[in-house]
Amino acid sequence: MSRVTVLGGAGTVGTVAVKTLLSSGSFSEVVIADLDEKLAKRRLSEIGDERLSAVQVDATDAEAVKRVIKDSDVVVNCAGPFYRLGPVILRAVIDAGMDCVDVCDDFDATKILLKMDEDAKKAEITALTGMGSSPGIANLLAKFCAEQMLDEVESIDILHAHGGEPREGPAVVAHRIHSMLADIPMYLDGKFTTVRYFEESGKALEEDVYFPKLGTFRCYPYPHPETITLPRYIKCKRVTNLGCVLPTEYYDLIRNIVRLGIVGEEPIDVRGAKVAPLDFAIAYILHERERILRETNFGTQRGCLKITVKGKLDGKPHRFDFSLVSVGQSMGEGTGIPAAIGAILMQKGKITEKGVLPPEGCVNPFEFLLEMQKHLGLESLDSEESPLIIESTDSEGNVERATL
Repeated sequence: MSRVTVLGGAGTVGTVAVKTLLSSGSFSEVVIADLDEKLAKRRLSEIGDERLSAVQVDATDAEAVKRVIKDSDVVVNCAGPFYRLGPVILRAVIDAGMDCVDVCDDFDATKILLKMDEDAKKAEITALTGMGSSPGIANLLAKFCAEQMLDEVESIDILHAHGGEPREGPAVVAHRIHSMLADIPMYLDGKFTTVRYFEESGKALEEDVYFPKLGTFRCYPYPHPETITLPRYIKCKRVTNLGCVLPTEYYDLIRNIVRLGIVGEEPIDVRGAKVAPLDFAIAYILHERERILRETNFGTQRGCLKITVKGKLDGKPHRFDFSLVSVGQSMGEGTGIPAAIGAILMQKGKITEKGVLPPEGCVNPFEFLLEMQKHLGLESLDSEESPLIIESTDSEGNVERATL
């Protein structure tokens, strides 16, 4: 018998992880653990698999988490926000002495989780953190390129553009606003540093990026954990993370509201009512989003994760671009599938390093890609239909499609 518990398993990301775990056949029992008991039971009914069960859990309660994950072989954590729940859940998992995977994309939370590395080692467990798309797939493609395709790595730039999702909640917009106000971690000139979105340090990194099948868009500094983990495992001089939201008109609206400072959390009096500017801003942004999507005829949700790795091959400058394109695919699929693959690899004994580790610290990229082929339709990487596009550019500017 093999059991995996998915915390936040009834959510958008968690549901995809659950379905992927079931389809893999690696586990005889899959548990949906979620705060929303009604939604968890609805997922149970919708999926309709005899290996599946559902249970209610408050992830802020470490003791409750320990009771729910008891007897599990692996825990998959899809419950956010990670700055609040990540450390609580990891502590419970360490105390319970079992391996886990999470999809944390919060750099502040990642720093806290990494500080629990010694505790995880003492418990002899593996805690794989940031196993989604970015971070996650991005880290492993960069590692694969560094180990198998280049002799020397100089820079790793992680770039992403996405938009048009059917639903976008207040938490997503709030996180986006927070990202524009934070000290954003980057690795520049061989040193860890931070930049500010609207200041010169951030503007210096802005770049117009071509995304296959999407077009060219302006990308801006984004606070993801890759910039604080990749340099610890891959020798290089630069690691950046830049991104944007589509359509451009929608992202510009958010940028302008933040630039104007309409994001304070202290309530102000508005015709006798106390309103926090941030609450108003989020509500206004979401209201205008529907209008913008309609007026721009944006259509189907779409996105692209692009990893550009520059370095040397046979003593000459060389560049590889990995572009993972999704049209009609939700964030849940892009994040939930990689998380499930992490748990599958653990169950198969393919991840053995102990401690709290990012993907590049414990996952074999080739083994991950083999599993990913089964779940993301990458059987033919040189096909126009493949979502993964790999381009190789030599020192003379000649471009070729590369395959793994």
